[in-house]
This record gives sequence, C-alpha cells and structure tokens, in this order.
Amino acid sequence: MPEYNSAVLQELLDGCLQKNRRSQELLYKQFYGYAMSICLRYTRSREEAKEILNDGFLKVFTKLESFDASRPFKTWLSRIMINTALDHYRQEVRRDVFDDVEVAEQVSVDETVISKLSHEELIGLIQRLTPAYRLVFSLSVIDGYTHEEIAEQLNISVGASKSNLSRAREKLRDMLSKINIDDYDRVAR
Repeated sequence: MPEYNSAVLQELLDGCLQKNRRSQELLYKQFYGYAMSICLRYTRSREEAKEILNDGFLKVFTKLESFDASRPFKTWLSRIMINTALDHYRQEVRRDVFDDVEVAEQVSVDETVISKLSHEELIGLIQRLTPAYRLVFSLSVIDGYTHEEIAEQLNISVGASKSNLSRAREKLRDMLSKINIDDYDRVAR
C-alpha cells in the first residue's frame, strides 16, 4: 500500500465523513499495520488486538468530525487506539489485579539488550506479561506517559503504577535471561 500524501489523505477523510464505504476501506487498509502495532502492545493475542483495532476504527469513523485536520492524523489515530485498548482492558480485568505497593526506585532498561531483539520478539515478550504489567509498561516505556497519567487512565494509585512497571521490567529481565541474550545481566541495573 503506497504512502498517502496529505491531499490524498484529506480526500480519504472527506470520503469517510460522507460515510463512503470505499474511503473507509482504504483508510482502514492504509493504517491497519500502524494501528495493529499499537493494539498488539496492549494484548496477549493477535485476535484480541484485532478486536481492539476494529473497535478503534469504528470510533475513528464515528468521531472523525472531531479530528483537527491541522494536526497529524496518525497522532489522533494512535490516541484512539490506545484509549480503545484501555477501555477493553477496563472491561476485561478486575481491579484487584493491581497491588497498591510503593516502589523504592525506578529501574531502567539497557538499550544494548533491547536492540538485539527484533520488533516482533520484543512485542512477543511484552504480550507475555500479565495485563496489569503489560498496560503500565506499554503506557510508560513505549508511549511515554508519566505515572500520574497512567494512574488516572487506569484508575489506580501512582504507587501501583510504579510497582507494576517495576514488576513488568523484572519479568522482562527474567524472560530475556531465559532466551540467552548476551549481556542480559546488564538490563535495568
């Protein structure tokens, strides 16, 4: 699928606003890979990610009137996909999954280990985390949210956000050590 320039994208968006099915299909196909990569970060399976992706695109098509064309479409689409994943999470997971434990210090990930993994391998490891750990890790490390923002989004305490991030990183370190990556012992020291 070719990369669309802004004029072609605007034409597609205009078609979508008019409920043109062909425009909706083309927009979906054009941004499927990008949106799916976001959804995969928040789920355990491709099927679950596809469900979130489809729900997200439904929101895109119903809320397209609120899109500010002076801003990047991908940023707006990303926000919708992340919020849809969070909504899905809230519906599926009970709140008692979270432990309200304070964490003494933050742990950082060593980029040399991560750089040895392919994108698919890294996403695969993240998908193996529990839902609570996966969400906090993705929101913090990948999407750049603060613990305060994560706590507000997930309706948990800042301490629970910090704890879940710390535990997610510990689980990832354990997984990395099991796949025998050189220098795994340097992760998050």
